[in-house]
Amino acid sequence: MPPTLDAALLTRWTRDATTALEQHCDEIDRINVFPVPDGDTGTNLLLTMRAAAEAVRRAARENGARGVTTVAGALARGALAGARGNSGVILSQVLRGVSEAVAAVAGPAPAGAVLADALRRAHRLATAAVSRPREGTVLTVLAAAAGAAATVDSERLDDVAVAAADAARTALQATTGQLPELARAGVVDAGGLGLYVVLDALARLVTGRVGAAEMPATGAANRPGPRGREVLVAQRESGSAVYDYEVMFLLDGTDAARVDVLRAELDVIGDSVAVVDDGAGLWNVHLHCSDVGAAIEAGIGAGRPHRITVIRFDDDLPPDAASGDGRFVRDRAVLMVVTGTELAELARSAGAAVLERGPGRPVDESDLGAALVGTRARHVVLLPDDSELTRIAERAAAAARRDGQEVLIVPSASVLQGLAALAVHDPARRPAEDVVAMADAAAGTRTAGLMVAESEALTWVGRCEPGDVLGISDGEVVLIAPDLAVGGLWLAHRMLTAGGELVTVLLGQGVDESLGEGLAADLRRTHPEVDVTVHRGGQTDFPIVLGVE
Repeated sequence: MPPTLDAALLTRWTRDATTALEQHCDEIDRINVFPVPDGDTGTNLLLTMRAAAEAVRRAARENGARGVTTVAGALARGALAGARGNSGVILSQVLRGVSEAVAAVAGPAPAGAVLADALRRAHRLATAAVSRPREGTVLTVLAAAAGAAATVDSERLDDVAVAAADAARTALQATTGQLPELARAGVVDAGGLGLYVVLDALARLVTGRVGAAEMPATGAANRPGPRGREVLVAQRESGSAVYDYEVMFLLDGTDAARVDVLRAELDVIGDSVAVVDDGAGLWNVHLHCSDVGAAIEAGIGAGRPHRITVIRFDDDLPPDAASGDGRFVRDRAVLMVVTGTELAELARSAGAAVLERGPGRPVDESDLGAALVGTRARHVVLLPDDSELTRIAERAAAAARRDGQEVLIVPSASVLQGLAALAVHDPARRPAEDVVAMADAAAGTRTAGLMVAESEALTWVGRCEPGDVLGISDGEVVLIAPDLAVGGLWLAHRMLTAGGELVTVLLGQGVDESLGEGLAADLRRTHPEVDVTVHRGGQTDFPIVLGVE
């Protein structure tokens, strides 16, 4: 009986493709020279596929999703939300093509015809995603696979899958002569190799072939693994010749017209621009640029950016990290999880890598795993800045350790604790000693916040009325004040009764700067022994957050 494209097969394909990418990740990374020779295409593809697989597992856990349309949709959404780099963006569109083709089937249809339609859609979507497509890339390999699937004289799934994989293999081997960058390095296109691995996994699954896949000659054996700056400063004829950063973020609250404007703006700011969506209002934005702020501001003008990731291409490799796994281009990093663009910028300015979470949006293990890999650091200190994230962070850290990255978690229940830990971070110290110092700084920071009561209620300190300002500490109301200015001063006084040397004030979204200036002046007058700093935090839950160290 010929194989069918059902939910079980899609789930197995995701699993097998993930395993195959794990097996060939280092090889794909080694031959990564276009558009930027940063040695991470295999890693990005693997992270994207893992995110897709996790989305399917999550859908099954939460709502028992078993239908092929539901599974295909979860694959596409998970890949888009977890896409890393240009290669991950393209892979997300391949899986979106599968999702759209499955959803378009109104009744019984040959599985091979559905796969052919999926690859046709994938090629159209992926080509539209890239602002300046070139011959000899993953798009060329995808075009060959789609063309073969459409013309094979069969509608059986196994025949179409084999034809697509074979055509992808042939097209992949030809890429060396199609791009000068590839010819100079003597390798095939890394993204194209990753796509072939994924398509070959499907062909092997539906034909029942077992054992290791027979890989085409890629040139990887003759190319040393990436070693920091040696690879990063390789000649670049296109793709980030003058740009320092890779910027990625998710975008919602927008529409196609505003995204078109955004794409045009990003083309001016940088290159390697790719903007794709899941067909349901969520977009993934990728570019290489030097002005990170301008890229993020363009995103804010188009909608609501979140999960912002910034990676620097040419981080210097410390001497003690000059050997070992080429995935790491620096020895140490600190990764902070924060909510909101302003807090993210504050954390970056203090030297942290940042995983930005949107207000009210959960962070899962795949998000943290991708952010850890994105630091490109051998040793990472992870600051979850939320007690509810600690268990998820521990699982992500354990997975990263299995992949050879050393990750240590400093328990931090708030962003102010995270910033306190970051302030004492010293890369010159031994990692274990540095973590102890950061943990002590976080534990020594007491935090509390102010919020405005929306209704009448009975609290531990009395009855509050709508509009009253409540001081919250450890989840309990500890004071009631007539306004934010008075509440901030009373709350700071209360926190300083246990001692303290530094008060940090974070102003929430929409709070006037003068409120922070007035509070700082009052505290300097009443507590001259204490230093006071005020930052724009932009948080939406508390108008004012205070930290005392």
